[in-house]
Amino acid sequence: MRITTKGQVTIPMEIREKLGLLPGTDVEFQVEGNAVRLVPTLEGSRGSRVIRHLRGRATVEMSTDEIMALTRQSA
Repeated sequence: MRITTKGQVTIPMEIREKLGLLPGTDVEFQVEGNAVRLVPTLEGSRGSRVIRHLRGRATVEMSTDEIMALTRQSA
């Protein structure tokens, strides 16, 4: 595997699939001695995007304790 003149490298499909590196995944590089580690960042994860999108949209005016009491009643 070679680095292109633009500094690009292709991550093999097996590795992308195993680690869940989808197109659009934000990653960062961490230098450890003479090695480089590629790590997905949480800021760009699907879960964090969903949470950002939903934050502040709740319409129920209940406290956390009230919500927890409701969930315990159904058990």
